[in-house]
Amino acid sequence: MDSMYSILFFSKFHTNVLVAALEKFNNRVSRVPLSQEWNVIFFNGIWERMLQTPDATSPPVLSQWLKRLQPFMVNPKVFTCLHTKNTSCETLHKIVAGLNGIYSNLTVEDQRNIYKGLKYYLTGDGPKQNCYNAALPSLSSTAWFASYLGSFMEHALVGDLQLFADEPTLQKFARDPVNLQLISNLSLPRETAVYYTSFLTSAPGFQLASLPDSLVCYLSPSAVSDLDRKDALNLARRITKTCVPGPMHRGTSEERPAPSLTTEERQVASLLVNKFEQFPPETLNALGQAAVGLSMSQIEADISDRDLKASLPSLSEVYGWNAEQSSAIVNKLFNSGYQILDAQNLAALGSLVAGLSSSRLQSLSPKVILEAVKIPGFVKQIVTLPSALKTALVEKIASAAGSPVNLVKYVPDSLASYIPKSLLAFGNETPSVQELNQKLWSREQAAMFFNDVIKTESDFSRLSPSVLQGFICAAANEMETERFQQLAKAMKQKNVKLGEDQLSCLAKRVTLNSIPKDLDNYPKDMLLFLSPSDYAGTGSCQQYFSNVGEANIDLLQRDSPQRKQLLAEALACLKIPGTTVSEENAEILGHLVCDLSEEYIRSSSGSLLPQLNECESFMPSQEEAIRNVLSSGSTQFGPPSKWSASTLNELSGLFRLFDRNILQKIPQNVLTPWLKSFMHDSPLPREQLASIVKNLLPSRWKRAAECPEGKMITEEVVKDELMPIYYTPEELQACLQGVTLVDHLDLMAQYPFTDQQLAVLKKKLDELYPNGYPEKIIPNLGAISSFVTTDDIKKWNITSAHTLAFLLSNEPHDEQAALIITKYTDLGNPLNVTALSAIGTRYICLLKEPQLKMIEPSNLKMAKSLDPSACPQSTKDFLYPKAKQAFSDQRNQFPAYYNLIKSYLTGAPGEDLRALSKDNVNMDIGTFMSLKKDSLLNLTADDIKGLLGLNLEELKKQQYNSPVKDWIRLQRQSELDKLGIGLTGGIPDGYISIPPKFEEPTSAFLRTSVSMFHLLPALLLSVLLTSFLS
Repeated sequence: MDSMYSILFFSKFHTNVLVAALEKFNNRVSRVPLSQEWNVIFFNGIWERMLQTPDATSPPVLSQWLKRLQPFMVNPKVFTCLHTKNTSCETLHKIVAGLNGIYSNLTVEDQRNIYKGLKYYLTGDGPKQNCYNAALPSLSSTAWFASYLGSFMEHALVGDLQLFADEPTLQKFARDPVNLQLISNLSLPRETAVYYTSFLTSAPGFQLASLPDSLVCYLSPSAVSDLDRKDALNLARRITKTCVPGPMHRGTSEERPAPSLTTEERQVASLLVNKFEQFPPETLNALGQAAVGLSMSQIEADISDRDLKASLPSLSEVYGWNAEQSSAIVNKLFNSGYQILDAQNLAALGSLVAGLSSSRLQSLSPKVILEAVKIPGFVKQIVTLPSALKTALVEKIASAAGSPVNLVKYVPDSLASYIPKSLLAFGNETPSVQELNQKLWSREQAAMFFNDVIKTESDFSRLSPSVLQGFICAAANEMETERFQQLAKAMKQKNVKLGEDQLSCLAKRVTLNSIPKDLDNYPKDMLLFLSPSDYAGTGSCQQYFSNVGEANIDLLQRDSPQRKQLLAEALACLKIPGTTVSEENAEILGHLVCDLSEEYIRSSSGSLLPQLNECESFMPSQEEAIRNVLSSGSTQFGPPSKWSASTLNELSGLFRLFDRNILQKIPQNVLTPWLKSFMHDSPLPREQLASIVKNLLPSRWKRAAECPEGKMITEEVVKDELMPIYYTPEELQACLQGVTLVDHLDLMAQYPFTDQQLAVLKKKLDELYPNGYPEKIIPNLGAISSFVTTDDIKKWNITSAHTLAFLLSNEPHDEQAALIITKYTDLGNPLNVTALSAIGTRYICLLKEPQLKMIEPSNLKMAKSLDPSACPQSTKDFLYPKAKQAFSDQRNQFPAYYNLIKSYLTGAPGEDLRALSKDNVNMDIGTFMSLKKDSLLNLTADDIKGLLGLNLEELKKQQYNSPVKDWIRLQRQSELDKLGIGLTGGIPDGYISIPPKFEEPTSAFLRTSVSMFHLLPALLLSVLLTSFLS
């Protein structure tokens, strides 16, 4: 529809009629339910009609119209419309002023959309100073941010600012008093706040006292380097008052604190601390948050035990202590005579509680811990504790609570994910759904009480995603179809993330009687386990694959036939004959784009990049194709030499694929600041970050016998997260002092050093400790531990489960892990809850018989779940009886008992499996296939039907795989027929079945036995015929 028609259409309405219609419309919707094109057409007509009203652009009248047009304004393309109409900067100023009035009423998404529109208006003709001209009085105001972005500047990134104006002009804008007043009331993105602050502090003669409080937290080290002691203390007080940790970020299974201190924050704190030589209590109290900059040598040598104790009230409020700092301070406190006699003494440690050793925490009475977790200030500090301490706290709380209901009631939210599964079996108690909803559980935990919850909750929409993710197939049998479908729809509404087994069961149960007509109301991930034909009654194949494209396809293995078939059918549905995929089809394919081969990626140029940016993994050939496309410069992002911070943000999901060729072409003034922010909170594993660092370092290293000028590694350098990209391995060898490494080992071990750099760090430690590393530094080795040899480990003393946990968390290879565990157990240390949780499924198979004997059922009950299915059968046989004893008090609680014993069933005897078959456990086929072979072969068809339940049909898919094929050969065909799934290959009626004895046969004996077994029916038939004829 031509926009002129809309102008003509709305011109026919009287203003009062149009106003009344708009206000009625706004009372019903907050967002226009129209396509982007129709949204713009309607806005265009209404806007032109508005301009015909008296005083239309006066602030009061314009503000009222903007409120009425709000549902249309959240579409960024509306500003494209304004731009093409050559709407004046003066009118835009008035529009921004009007939108500022409703800013707080907008959702964050709507705020972002309007900002995108403003950004387009101001940069639509390319980067330049739109709406600013120092030579024109009407456009010479430097209050540009306030005039044309207003409160929406909260969504501006550094790359955006660089598009709005050149650097000299931005400096003028940044220092404008009106803009400063605006900024002081906004929460800018961190990188933008740092950038803005640098403009202010780089001005000659700038006084830090005039810096708005909102920017104090974003100072660079250079801005504070020349302060005297008085100014340093004044700044420290402002930092303590203003720079408080951010809000908690909720995940799927636990809370985590706001991001840790940045490089600049640590460097600024160190510079402020280093203004002083002595640290009496009054100085430490005045430093406040800046005390986090204390070095280990300052803590250990420059501050007396007594002064630390006197300063505890302020030191306990400091956030961001690293493990070494908090441990050293706590040890000095205890040396001063500090004692933990009650909950108040424990809570008084505040942020220093992380410095407690697990053994000291274990020595406290459960009552002290229980009372402490009722103190809000203490609960706030628990979030930052290492896993070993959280596990110890939960043990103590559980001991004092006495029942699962009380445990859930008293345990803080940040510890909920550390509650052992066995303690979440409520038995005859009724759990509080409200309290369960308030906490964040793992999937395994939620499975323990899921059945209890759905029995008591009538409205599933009231359940949290964390509780709903505990869905178990065993619950499906007891629910009527309609109620089960309500449950499945609630999962869609709450965007619940389920696993493959859960979704497979969900799909079977939902479609048990027929395919629902409203499949769009069920979880999108469930569609992965249906087919386009199942969806035919609901919508088109295009709609089906659009929904599948939004699902998590990584639930299916990349090379699985099911996943390959989905992609093939999607391409056929969209009629894509060649290898070129349009942007429209790429949007429909969604996550299926991740499986497109390199030919599609190359042929489609940049149209696939938005979807590829969200993929979890790639094949090597895909990676190479993506690099070629990005390097070509033919995409919407242009060549790497023209990329901005905004470009890198848009491509952040592909950053791990950038090679030296791409990285070296990105402007360094763009890449370096962006990289600092990216590495600080990067979800990428250390190995991938280290690969990026390697590509940023010079390809050829010059030998450095002495440290090059200006390269000496100071405390300020050590606290820079980008340190790895500043030093080649040779320079690191020449410039890093061993003492500096030890003092900052906890920090440096977290940096993404390359393998060559890590080798240098280890060499430095070896030189300092030729007889073996002391135990206190072992937990801080981080990635350096990957270079530790078995000879190194033999020199260590591993006396605490805490140290064991740290070492195994670095995932050493099996030989090293086995030696680490042996070093721990040979000293007589117990395999307690902390030790077993540290060993986990990854290393449980390494335990030898003497070590397995050390495991107490009570500790197995409290430890994190172990899955010995990959272990030798002897290990499985050893662990099953211990697990059975550990969970014996829950034996009559189903499905809770099954969820607890499930991972140990690979060592279960046939009689125990037979007993389970009577409890409707709906065993998944994966667990079934891992059962002990001789146990499985002794089961009847009825036993197996009882075990598998809803998953019985999966048995047919495994009929040619051992041990199912072996079991089939032992069953009468008539018994197999009763299962109703079409199994064949059983013993015909009238034949004799002789159950085999399974010992440990040799391969020769096995071949002979199998041959004899195949001949047995013929021999029996011969005997019967001879008997009949004689």
